Order: sequence, then structure tokens, then C-alpha cells
Amino acid sequence: MNAEELLTKYAGGDRKFKNINLRGLDLKGADLSGIDLQGADLAGCNLDQVNLSKANLNSANLSRASLLKANLSGINGCHANFTLAELADADLSKAELCKAEFKNANLDNANLTNTQLNDIEFNKTSLFKANLTGAKLFNSSFIQVNLAETDLTQADLSDALLKNTNLQKCKLRGADLKQCDLSGANLADADLVGVYLKDANLTKACLQNANLQGADLQNANLTKANLNNANLRKADLTNANIYGATFENTDLTGAIMPDGEIYQESAASYSQVESMTRKVIKTDNAPAPVGPYNQAIMASGEMIFVAGQIAIDPRAGSVVYTDDVTKQTERVMANLEAILTEAGATFENVVKTTVFLKNMGDFAAVNAVYAKYFDEASAPARACVEVSRLPKDVLVEIECIAML
Repeated sequence: MNAEELLTKYAGGDRKFKNINLRGLDLKGADLSGIDLQGADLAGCNLDQVNLSKANLNSANLSRASLLKANLSGINGCHANFTLAELADADLSKAELCKAEFKNANLDNANLTNTQLNDIEFNKTSLFKANLTGAKLFNSSFIQVNLAETDLTQADLSDALLKNTNLQKCKLRGADLKQCDLSGANLADADLVGVYLKDANLTKACLQNANLQGADLQNANLTKANLNNANLRKADLTNANIYGATFENTDLTGAIMPDGEIYQESAASYSQVESMTRKVIKTDNAPAPVGPYNQAIMASGEMIFVAGQIAIDPRAGSVVYTDDVTKQTERVMANLEAILTEAGATFENVVKTTVFLKNMGDFAAVNAVYAKYFDEASAPARACVEVSRLPKDVLVEIECIAML
């Protein structure tokens, strides 16, 4: 069907055009409000300034279509394909677009207020200065999307994926970002007042100069995030992971810190706050824990507490050299070295060791191996004790503390 036939039938009162092939037609400026184009193929069409308000576009193909300044308000467009579509300055307010596809689409300055946009792929989409106030975007994907200066006030972005997304100067006041993945996102200068970020992933996110006053950051992951010059007044950081995060010139007045205490500027510098942080160290090059403990814990990024190691080969998961204390000690030291390496340390960083022996008569043999790993002049403090029995009936166990 060509454009003239379509417009003639529409003018005659026909609204049913399901699954029709309209590829490449020029319908610029046409009034097609309320039309039923479910499943229709509109790929490559010129739909600039067209009126499609309250149209049925469910499962329609609009890939590579041009919809500049088009009126798409109130449409039903679930499962529609807008890949590579041009939607700049279009009006999509109050539209139903769940599970639609917008890969590589241009929605700059588009009006998406109160639009249903859940479970959508916005991969490599541009939404620069778009208005998404009150939009429902939960479970949607925003991989490498430009959302700079976008208005997302009171939008629902819970469980959304915004990894490496540009949200610079974005308005997110009152938005729901619960369990949202914002790792690597650029939120510099963003307005995040009162935002709900509980359990959100903000690893390596840039929040420089962002306004997070009163934000809920409980259990949020802020590992290595940049919060320099940010406003965190009265924010709730209870149980948040702030390992490696930077807080230069950050306003934490009245904020609840990860330990549940109210921040007191006169009593604590950020370096003291950082002392509350901890990081679990894990490596496949040492035996996996066999109980409720970890291989090591790094505290404040400076101290590493390595759990006691025994002669288990991590590849086999079993004790080796059951009757040879020398060989067992070599295996123990190799396991310690693997864990220290994973934490960014070496034996030179070790400040304290504890050696547990099943038989103190083995001390000389154990010490001979131990001495190969530490210079006498700088060797760490050490305690050696005999115990009646060790895990898995091994002959030796060694734990250590290191400082970076």
C-alpha cells in the first residue's frame, strides 16, 4: 500500500491496518491519530511531525524511521522496534512502550513524561536533555547511553542497568534507583536529592559535585567511587561499601556513616571513617574456605588478615604430603603467597605470623622452610605454639597479618 492509499482509507474512516507493509513511505506531517498499526512494517518511513497520538503500534517495526517532532503521545508501542530511529523532539508522553527496542536510536529532547518504558534496551541510545519525569524504567538496560542533562525526576529506575552511562547534570530528584547498576556511570553534577539508592551498585561511578542530600544509600556499593565535592548532607550510608572511594571536600554534615553513626566533622577525618571499611580477598590459587570464614580480609586498604593456611593443594582440594612436615610447610607458604599476591602484597609486607605445630619437635624443619621467605633483619614478629590437633590432621598451619 502506498501513502496515498493509506491516507485515503484513513480519511474514509478506516483505522485497521494491522501487519501492513508501509516500508519507506513518506508520511511527513500526516494526521494518523488513533490508527491501528499493530505489527505493521514502517521501517525507513518519513514520519516527521506526524500525528500518531493514541495509535496502536504494538510490535510494529519502526527501525530507521524518522519521527522528528512526531506526536506519539499515548500510543501503545509494546515490543515495537525503534532501532536506529530518529525521535529527536518527539512527544512520547504517557505512551506504553514496555519491552520496546531503542538500540542506537536518537531521543534527544524527546518528551517521555509518565511513559511506561520498563524492560527496554536503550543500548547506545542518545537521550540528551530528554524529559523522563515520572517515567517507569524499571528493569531497563542503558548500556553506554547518553542521558546527560536528562530530567528523570521521580522516575522509577529500580533494577535498571545503567553501567558506564553518561548521566552528567542529570535531574534524578526523588527517583527510585533501588538495586540499580550504576557502575562506571558518570553522575558528575547530577541532582540526586532524596534519591532511593538502596543496594545500588555505584562501583567506580563519578559523583563529583553531585547533590546527594538526603539520599538513601543503605547497602550501596561505592567501591572506588569519586565523591569529591559532593553534597551528602543527611544522606544514609548505613552498611554502604566505601572501600577506595574518595571524599575530598565532601559535605557529610549529618550523614549516617556505614557503621550507623552520625558523621562528626570535629571528631573524625575521612581517613578515620575509611578505617571502618573491609574487603574480602579471594583467589583460586589457594585453598577455598571450608567453613564460615574467608581466605583473607583487607581492612582500610592497608591491613590484610590472612586466615590460617594448611597444606591443601587448591587444584586437588586435598591435603598433600601427609607425613612430610617440610613439604607441608612449603605448600602452606605457597598458599599464603597466593593470597597476599591477590591482595597486592608480598611477604615483605607481613608484620606478624603465628605458626601452629602438631609436634614442636618439627620446629627446626618448619623454620628452615620459613626462613627462605623472610630476611632475618626485617622478619615479622612471630609466635609458635604446639596444639593437640590441627584441621584435617595436618602437621603445620600458619596465619599472618600484612600491612601495605
